[in-house]
Amino acid sequence: MVMPWKLVGAVALVLTAWASAWQVQDWRYGKQLAQQDRLHTETLNQLTQVAATAQQAEQDKRMALEQRLAASDKTHSEKMTNAQKDQALLRDRLATSDLRLSVLIDAGSTGGCSVPSATGAGGVDHAAVRAELDPAHAQRIVAITDTGDRGLIALQACQAYVRDVTR
Repeated sequence: MVMPWKLVGAVALVLTAWASAWQVQDWRYGKQLAQQDRLHTETLNQLTQVAATAQQAEQDKRMALEQRLAASDKTHSEKMTNAQKDQALLRDRLATSDLRLSVLIDAGSTGGCSVPSATGAGGVDHAAVRAELDPAHAQRIVAITDTGDRGLIALQACQAYVRDVTR
């Protein structure tokens, strides 16, 4: 049996060319895949940096809000303490008769009863008829105003909190 060497050579040449074509194709796709992988990695790095920047900005906003709320809470506490001190001083002055509460009375509503007017050099109502309150009643009135003052201070603190949080 005679080997057709020309045929074997032609087949070998075709197989070599085919393998070379696959090798070149493999290199080309390998380069494309490497470039695509590099671009993907760069994109992920950019997204990570953007996310880190956004997270830092949110942390800064939160820190600023916490500082504003702490300052607001401190102001609220100071106002509440001052109001309590003022109320305690007022209660003490009423208890020691150092201070007396009085009310204006309409001269027509006394029903013919003569109510002595409290005269004082520092009055602002120009000889209007006044009646002094019993110290126990004065204490109750001061307690009511104390509760009202505390409520108003608490309301102002709540409003400041809402303004800070919604800003």
